[in-house]
Amino acid sequence: MQRKTFTKDIKRAIVHELQAGKTVAQVCREYEIKPDMAYRWRNEFEKDPVHAFAGRGHAVTLEARNAELERVVGQLYLENDFLKKVQKALQQQLAESKKDR
Repeated sequence: MQRKTFTKDIKRAIVHELQAGKTVAQVCREYEIKPDMAYRWRNEFEKDPVHAFAGRGHAVTLEARNAELERVVGQLYLENDFLKKVQKALQQQLAESKKDR
C-alpha cells in the first residue's frame, strides 16, 4: 500500500474542519486518514500554529527552534548595542552644543 503525503495546506484544512465542529470520524472518512493522524495534527497545530507542519510534514525539532531563537537573540543584542552607541554619540553632541552656547 502506497503511503499518502499531505501538504501543509491540507493538514491545516483538516485541523480547521475539526475546530469548526466536524467530528474526527467525518474528517477521517472524507480525507481517508486514520483518527490518530487527525488527533496528532490537531495537537501539533494547537501547540504551535506558526511552526506546525514545517518542511515535509515533520514537526520542527527542538534544536532547530533553539537555533532560530538564538539567532533572534543575537540580532537583538547587536541592535541593542548599536542603539546604545548611537544614544551615547547623540548625548555627546548635545553636551557639546550646550557648551558652545
